[in-house]
Amino acid sequence: MDILDSLPSIEQRDTKNALGIAANEPKQLCYKIVVENTTSIPTINKIVVAGMGGSALAAEIAKDWLNLPVPFMVVKNYELPAYVDEHTLLIACSFSGNTEETLWAYDDAKSRGAHIVIAAGKGKLLELAQQNNHPYVVMTYDGTTPRMFVLENLRAFMEIFVAYKIVQNSALDELQQICNKLSDVDEQWGPRTLFADNLAKQLAWQATGKTQVVYAGILFRSIAYKWKISFNESGKNIAFCNEYPEANHNEFIGWTSHPIEKPYAVFDIRSSFDHPRIAKRFELSDRLLSGKRPKSTIIELQGDSVIEQMVWGILLADYTSTYLGILNGVDPAPVPLIEKLKEEMSKS
Repeated sequence: MDILDSLPSIEQRDTKNALGIAANEPKQLCYKIVVENTTSIPTINKIVVAGMGGSALAAEIAKDWLNLPVPFMVVKNYELPAYVDEHTLLIACSFSGNTEETLWAYDDAKSRGAHIVIAAGKGKLLELAQQNNHPYVVMTYDGTTPRMFVLENLRAFMEIFVAYKIVQNSALDELQQICNKLSDVDEQWGPRTLFADNLAKQLAWQATGKTQVVYAGILFRSIAYKWKISFNESGKNIAFCNEYPEANHNEFIGWTSHPIEKPYAVFDIRSSFDHPRIAKRFELSDRLLSGKRPKSTIIELQGDSVIEQMVWGILLADYTSTYLGILNGVDPAPVPLIEKLKEEMSKS
């Protein structure tokens, strides 16, 4: 654990300053993002977001938080559901603007007359927005860590939803308040805060050398997914996630065979906003699986609202997974194998 309190060792491994990006993440909720090229507002009766990885994650978070009165689906695929039509708000989201699956989904939506809004940092999608007169927003794209710009992406979605009168301005106000309230997270979890007082460093130490399994209640399933993504990309670690109550109907029994000395680190993301029956399922699951799986580590989300707790959990995930990458002896920010896969896919 000494390496996590050594600034020279951290700087040597974190060459792209992922910890610095994490420190600035709360500010993303305050970014001024403008929805360009909006004209008349069409009649919308459903929302579909097409995106992959970190681009889809912000949509999943928005879906869990907002509980909108219209159907809201996140598509991580080449093809859209059959119900997409001229009354669908289709948001094509990609930080690079060149995500293959999203570009295919865009073509599908355009052929069906859906109302398309583009959210991208650069690339082909922004070109299509300008060529075809679509509304669009421009996001930050640093080329390596879209997963660490999920809060900017969330802000972009809120700006789009306000522009289309799907949510009220109060949603943006709430994000602004959280931006101010959580601006000091680096004092808690940054590299200068020693291991003994640093929750993110402690969680990373518990995770090292193991496969992470993250559970959350249904309301916070997107946050469990965020932890999985961050462990995968920043920690360069295999990780999985699931949600209650569904996990009790299948995965729960999977823990009951084989020795207890399983090479897993189990994390339970708990919240004061969990349904009371979800809270009971967490407690019963941990008790009934005692002696059958490693004891879970509880991560109690902090904050006065659902979205504040979500943001708190997102920030902690990025610090924790970055420290895990450092412990794993890898550079947390770059994902060269993903880039190689995209390059190979583009050849055919």
